[in-house]
This record gives sequence, structure tokens and C-alpha cells, in this order.
Amino acid sequence: MNAESDERTGESAADGDKSAQQGNATPDAPDSAAGDTEGAPLGSRAPEFIKARRTLHLSWQVGVFVVGLAVVGAGIVMLPLPGPGWLVIFAGMAIWATEFVWAQLVLRWTKRKVTEAAQRALDPKVRRRNIILTSIGLVIIGVLLGIYLWKFGLVMPWKIDE
Repeated sequence: MNAESDERTGESAADGDKSAQQGNATPDAPDSAAGDTEGAPLGSRAPEFIKARRTLHLSWQVGVFVVGLAVVGAGIVMLPLPGPGWLVIFAGMAIWATEFVWAQLVLRWTKRKVTEAAQRALDPKVRRRNIILTSIGLVIIGVLLGIYLWKFGLVMPWKIDE
């Protein structure tokens, strides 16, 4: 049994043998549930004149990695601070994905998971449950706020005058 995988098709050698035995000899065909980016080839998207020269391509990859690292680092800093932290982190991953296969695979996995979560959130049962839980939470917050106002009045819990 061969455990190697073909990164360009996302298929292991054993899977390719199984599909050939079953008459499905289309290793380039993406899964129907995988999404529209699954069929895109993996690998560097650098211009051809850069790929043709090894040292230039290596320099290009280092530059892409450094820029992506700076953007991801800025996103990580923005997580506790004001700013779109996760959006910036995914932008950095997209920069890395222009050159590195592992980042392309991470972005594909993330897109697939986000799509699945969005479909689950649109399920009527889940929406009804979320509306009920939100309503219960708002009622609890309202009751706690009412108890606070009844007990202390409209006084802030901190003392600015002192």
C-alpha cells in the first residue's frame, strides 16, 4: 500500500488504483462536494521568467514568505487590539498561497469548513434554536439589569468623583 499523495490532485496513489479498478480513471476531476477551487492547480503562481531561474525563484519565495509573515503577524497583533485580526491573518495566508502549496491546502480546507458552517447556520432547525437561545439570553440580561437598577438605582459601579 502506497501512502504517498499527489498534491496536485489531492489523491493518494492507493486512491488512484481504486478509481482505476472501478473504472473512474479521472484523477484530475475534483470532488463534487469539494468546491470550485479544488480543481485549480496547486503550486507557484510566480511569472514564468521568475520560475525559469532557480535563484530568482528562491528569492521570490523568500520575499513572498516575508511579506505574508508580516501580514499574518499584524493580524495576530490585531486579535486582542482593535482591528480585523482574522481577516488580516487570512489575507496573509492568501499571500502565502500564491507561492506555497501548504498554504493553498490550508485555505481550501478553511473555505470548505466555512461553507459547511454557513450551510448549517441556514438550516431552519438551527436558526430556530439560535433565535430561542438569543431570546433567552436577552431575557436573562434584562432581568439582571432590572435587579441591578432596583437594588442600586441608576448609579455607575465606579466612582469618578474620588
